[in-house]
Amino acid sequence: MNHIVRILGISDITHNVKCFKFSKPAGYTFTPGQATDVSINKEGWANEQRPFTFTCLNDDPYLEFTIKRYPDHNGVTDHLHQLNEGDELIIGDVWGAIAYKGPGCFIAGGAGITPFIAILRQLHKENKISGNKLLFSNKTAADIIYEKELTLMLGSNLINILSDQEDNRYQHGYIDAEFIKREVHDFNIPFYVCGPDKMISDVNEILAKYGAKPENVVFEK
Repeated sequence: MNHIVRILGISDITHNVKCFKFSKPAGYTFTPGQATDVSINKEGWANEQRPFTFTCLNDDPYLEFTIKRYPDHNGVTDHLHQLNEGDELIIGDVWGAIAYKGPGCFIAGGAGITPFIAILRQLHKENKISGNKLLFSNKTAADIIYEKELTLMLGSNLINILSDQEDNRYQHGYIDAEFIKREVHDFNIPFYVCGPDKMISDVNEILAKYGAKPENVVFEK
């Protein structure tokens, strides 16, 4: 079932990421980590659906997406970033396989952090975030989404690594086997993986190599 919702506010998160807050249909619920299909309620765009993850909490009085712009595509994200307060979106029913299974290690690449935002915010609100670690890969420091909030929630359990920039505040390189082995000391815990398809495949292969059980690795299939 589709719902037409109105944008209540738009804010800049990074140089190419915006947060969209919009009206919440009556009775609409989701579990942190879930997503929905979204299109823009304008002529020529209503059938162009793309999946986005909710970054708000289920009990918030509004809904929220945190969306990276890909201007080269001249597609949905580029047009979303040109919308204004009062414009309308079309959202569908919720779906998604990324669900919290207990304290573990979150591994995210770039905008792949978005399914984890609501999960971590919910855990923080409930004082249950202890025991969780986030390995977060980005190209540069300017690309890190919600860095201050993630640092506040996770403290030293937030490990940022940059691939295209050397900065003594962060590790440099990629989320590869060496990095994972250095940062993860127990492979019997739940793992939550999200990012580009190749990154997910590579990380899952590394986790399996180090003994993580397939049923303990949560990712969108």
